Amino acid sequence: MSMTIDALLREDLRSFGGYKSARSEALAGSVWLNANESAWANPADASGQLRRYPQPQPQPLCARLAELYGVATAQVLVGRGSDEGIDLLLRAFCMPGQGRVVIAPPVFGMYAVCARLHGAHVLQVPLRDGPAGLCADLAAMGDAALAQGASLLFLCTPGNPSGELLALEQIAALASRLRGRCLVVVDEAYLEYAGAPSATMLLAEYDNIAVLRTLSKAHALAAARVGCVLAGAPLIEALRRCQAPYPMPQPVVEATLAALAPPVLALSRSRLAAVADLRGRLADGLRSLACVRRVYPASGNFLLVRFFDADAAFAALLTAGVVVRDMRALPQLGDALRITIGSSEECRRVLAALATLGAEAAA
Repeated sequence: MSMTIDALLREDLRSFGGYKSARSEALAGSVWLNANESAWANPADASGQLRRYPQPQPQPLCARLAELYGVATAQVLVGRGSDEGIDLLLRAFCMPGQGRVVIAPPVFGMYAVCARLHGAHVLQVPLRDGPAGLCADLAAMGDAALAQGASLLFLCTPGNPSGELLALEQIAALASRLRGRCLVVVDEAYLEYAGAPSATMLLAEYDNIAVLRTLSKAHALAAARVGCVLAGAPLIEALRRCQAPYPMPQPVVEATLAALAPPVLALSRSRLAAVADLRGRLADGLRSLACVRRVYPASGNFLLVRFFDADAAFAALLTAGVVVRDMRALPQLGDALRITIGSSEECRRVLAALATLGAEAAA
């Protein structure tokens, strides 16, 4: 067992075996009567396969994801999007009603939601707004984790909604400082758009790093709900004991494997350059508008934009049939909207809607 597991895993879960489903047994046979499944296929199931429970951790998918992310299969836990990974980490490393986690708001809301549903206390170290953008103060986050005894610290890179990209050296320094004291969770949901190296490169040296990845964004599989936790094998095994028996429906597994076939994967990767080009063009267009206060640097597939009148901007976009993410309820972002990078035509519609507003504001 690793230092992290020894020090941080909930004591009451260290000998916990979890639920052993029928498919978790390594058994062979031709007549399967161990899972109380129907002996007949559903009439609507042309394949006849849906009457059987799927594998808890589908090995072909785990192997493909391990290859995609450059880790060993034993370092992969696949689940229902990154959200399930966040929830499992809270279950495994925070005692209900007692645990503490560190976040840097404004940031992806599920870190705090999962923590609060679990009864964990959320320690907030706000992003700092400066010339370089909205940036995480990793030193202050580390201070908070050590001072308050937090067991989990969440980093989002590129940040959502900040767009900030963290350097691996920064992550490594924080993990080194917190070794044996706190698990550093690195959410890389948008990393493909940044073209930057992954924190998986640090797993061999730091057993207190866990990486979250998703196929919802760059791989265009949001409705499939496929994500994974990448970490040392002991940590992955601990999370497996906390996971529901059958997290991955077989049709989703098959669709995902098809989407990760080399020709399809090559096409998905080729679209990343198009997103980067459109992101730059949309940012330049927005900066030229009279209604825009600031466009933040971005490494994901979205832009965080401040407006002189965010109410008017949001309304103008809706009138034009364009739906963007309203960020005004988040701390520090009372005048901000988040705009996903759409197609060239969709970006044109954003600019056209806001240009009308800008012309009125300048008059």
